[in-house]
Amino acid sequence: MVKKEVFEWIRTGQKSIELRRGKAKQGNNAVFQCGRNIIKGIIVKKEEGSLTDALRGDNYKNIIPSANTLEEAINYIKKLYGTTEGVFTAYYFEPDS
Repeated sequence: MVKKEVFEWIRTGQKSIELRRGKAKQGNNAVFQCGRNIIKGIIVKKEEGSLTDALRGDNYKNIIPSANTLEEAINYIKKLYGTTEGVFTAYYFEPDS
């Protein structure tokens, strides 16, 4: 389940990278659900490491489209997870046509 805001970013093509705390999961299928709405896709690339390894100046707009700066994107993630420590994984995905 994802927040409505995140689902809309995916639906409208603004978001193409999903960032999650923790090590990369097996598989290449992505499923985003908000209520009864579902978007399916395929994971084309995974990047695992610290938050600064996964969330960078060249990709933050594809992770948090509403962020105007990398710092804003980091703060969004910190509010979501309560920390910026530990392992994060960036899942690059393409929605099914």
